[in-house]
Amino acid sequence: MKITTWIAALLLAGAPAAAQDLATELAGPDTFAGIEGDEARAAALFGEMAKVITHPRCMNCHPVGASPLQGDLMEPHQPPVVRGVADFGAVGMQCTTCHGAENLSYVSGEGSIPGHEPWHIAPASMGWTGLSVAEICVQLKDPARNGDRTLAEIHEHNAEDGLVGWAWEPGDGRTPAPGTQELFGQLTQAWIDAGAHCPT
Repeated sequence: MKITTWIAALLLAGAPAAAQDLATELAGPDTFAGIEGDEARAAALFGEMAKVITHPRCMNCHPVGASPLQGDLMEPHQPPVVRGVADFGAVGMQCTTCHGAENLSYVSGEGSIPGHEPWHIAPASMGWTGLSVAEICVQLKDPARNGDRTLAEIHEHNAEDGLVGWAWEPGDGRTPAPGTQELFGQLTQAWIDAGAHCPT
């Protein structure tokens, strides 16, 4: 693999998770096959996965606080909303008040209201904003903070979940996550196969 790709992955691992270069492409698992040692290869693979995980399409719905973010600049949600008891919004102002089952383009002007069935914010235990890539990795593997998911279920979530897949079809006015959901799933499986080690 290219040394520069591996170094970039390691540098990314210790950096706070924030919006990455939105034009970044996603490398496939074969790119990392030449890295010797499962621990180093898994860390590099997760660094590549982090291009998706730390992209605004994912981070906006994985906030540490009580409210989602929005847009490529990860700004506070407007109108102001809160996650509510079940992560679907507050009583009387649930996510579905504005978000339907699919993206809805504005009638006038550019942009759209995002939509998917279901549409909701991630539980507080799965908040990523402000965490480093290494911290997100540790959290992602922790059943107490990942919805009691196994590694196989994490792969299924990343590779097949429709709400995750929305990140690549986010509607007018939003930059899609890099790569494809299929490639993200392949990277996730390769990371698991290499021992699911986290960057340090």
